[in-house]
Amino acid sequence: MSSEAFGRTIQLFLVDGTPNGLRKATIHGWTGLTFVATGTTFAALISRPELDRTGIYILSGPDAEAVGGTRSYIGSANSVRERIKQSAQQRTFWETAIAVTTSDDDLSKGHVEYLEARLIELALAANRVTLDNGTSPAGQRRRLPEADQANMEQFLANLRIILPVVGLDLLKPQPRAVAQASTPVEQRTAHETTFEIRHKSGVSAQAVEEDGEFVVLEGSQALKDQGYVMQSYASLKENLIATGVLVPGVKGMLTFAKPYSFSSPSAAAAVVLDRNSNGRTEWKVKGDKRSYHDWQQAHVHGEGIGA
Repeated sequence: MSSEAFGRTIQLFLVDGTPNGLRKATIHGWTGLTFVATGTTFAALISRPELDRTGIYILSGPDAEAVGGTRSYIGSANSVRERIKQSAQQRTFWETAIAVTTSDDDLSKGHVEYLEARLIELALAANRVTLDNGTSPAGQRRRLPEADQANMEQFLANLRIILPVVGLDLLKPQPRAVAQASTPVEQRTAHETTFEIRHKSGVSAQAVEEDGEFVVLEGSQALKDQGYVMQSYASLKENLIATGVLVPGVKGMLTFAKPYSFSSPSAAAAVVLDRNSNGRTEWKVKGDKRSYHDWQQAHVHGEGIGA
């Protein structure tokens, strides 16, 4: 069987014609309908007739207990409209509401309970968000006939494509450098270019880029609070200390006890150097004087740079 990936067509419809309004997303050839709303467009969401059907929904927003983190709630219902209204009233963290149903109303109660449980399982495995679900149905997944289960797994496969497109990464697997932390670093990063920071302060850090994420590897060092980093990164650093990612190390520095995925090279450099930093120039190809920027440009122009 060929491993070649094929393109998919996703249609994103702006319901009221504005980029910040209610959005409707569909995949060509799939009966699933995904609606995305914010607090200001929530009324438009629940007025949609499609929501008076069986389906699932997700509420998502900033996690007050983890700076830079996300909190999400996953639910299912015979009438998405009624249940999502109740859940939204009970929770104050959410900023985005996503409702998923089908154009032909062919999901049963058993189907959506299965989807809910599997979504929770996948979100827990990805470990990108804090789930607000008080009790997890993951261990009580509804048993379905074999054919129905296969159909729901295909439904999930489509959701895994469409959710990141509408801005929700809760199902996206962690980079290998993070997910396989029990495997020696050399094996995890054997096929990746390694970048490093070696600063006159003595701080030393290594990182790899994988699937658009910049992962600082365990054993890397970070300067303690120097008071020069912008508040958003300072808060992120405080959270990394609180969660045990950064621990006290040698020479009064902090050490990464585990790998951590940053949104950009600059965010990683700011935490390592404790100051606002241009990560594109601070990170160098390991064993080379070329910067991350130079390495990236070489790839853009097809020159290629080895690890």
